[in-house]
Amino acid sequence: MIYPWQHDDWNRLQRLRAQWPHALLLYGQAGIGKLRFAQHLAQGMLCEAPTANGEPCGQCVACNWFLQGNHPDYRALLPEALAGEAIGAVSAGADDKAEGEEGKKTRTLSKEIKIEQVRALLDFCGIGAHRGGARVVLVYPADALNAASANALLKTLEEPPAGVVFLLVSARVDRLLPTIVSRCRQWPMSTPSASQARAWLAEQGVADAPVLLAEAGGAPLAALALAADENRGLRDFTLKQLAAGPACDAFACGEALQKLPVAVVLGWLQRWLYDLVAERAAQRPRYFPAAQRELAQCAARIDANAFARFMKTVTRERAVENHPLNARLVFESLFLGYRDLFV
Repeated sequence: MIYPWQHDDWNRLQRLRAQWPHALLLYGQAGIGKLRFAQHLAQGMLCEAPTANGEPCGQCVACNWFLQGNHPDYRALLPEALAGEAIGAVSAGADDKAEGEEGKKTRTLSKEIKIEQVRALLDFCGIGAHRGGARVVLVYPADALNAASANALLKTLEEPPAGVVFLLVSARVDRLLPTIVSRCRQWPMSTPSASQARAWLAEQGVADAPVLLAEAGGAPLAALALAADENRGLRDFTLKQLAAGPACDAFACGEALQKLPVAVVLGWLQRWLYDLVAERAAQRPRYFPAAQRELAQCAARIDANAFARFMKTVTRERAVENHPLNARLVFESLFLGYRDLFV
């Protein structure tokens, strides 16, 4: 099932049912349920007895195959690190091995969609549908395509095989090849209203929904993940260091955070920087409203030119966040740079 706030998107999208585009790009904020929506859409396309508005029946042979992850007319391309999140994921093969600590071979889970996965689609796209209907390919997240796999997929999108529908899902359209975006029908996914998100989080048993929802930028699934985040203690430590402004202890941050993924810490930092701008411009922080007093104190002491340069530095780190040479050094450098913003 799709999430309660997605019904309007679903109903509007069904206007395309008469002739689905060969490639549909579903994009929007991270944490609003785009993957589930895309999977439900794929199941509806393959269902042999869909409802009047395209919902899958959940009972036919096609639906049972889909839910079991073995529908012959469906493939999902995901990074190996995310393969457990979607039904029917296509493996990259067995060549991604690394030596374990004791000399044993252990698989390195890639965060990219590799060219081998795209190539594996050639046979799938080259044969007819087993059930006589559509064939569906899900690509999630599409921004995880590396340069080689993106170009390989582009060739397929430029000469789309008959009867195959590609569903691309992304929260970072800016990271996609413009030529891939141009060959897709673009479909922006709605972010739920605050009342919808709070109601849903309350149903999930989240006690401090407004605070978590603010930190998640209004994305309910991200807020739910924050509620169960084992790193909340380190997040709170980081916010205290950022709130200290020029007294931020960059080396303590590097020591405490070095085992965390760089992307996680960059996310905290970027949200704080956004709120500094929002506080300075309109006194309305978005992500950390409970820290408005500290944000106001920091915002009053920031050098605007240094801040602009630091934002560019953070953006560059974002571009290579999955390939840091040394996380501790990255964090120490970032927090030293943050400390230098203040006059």
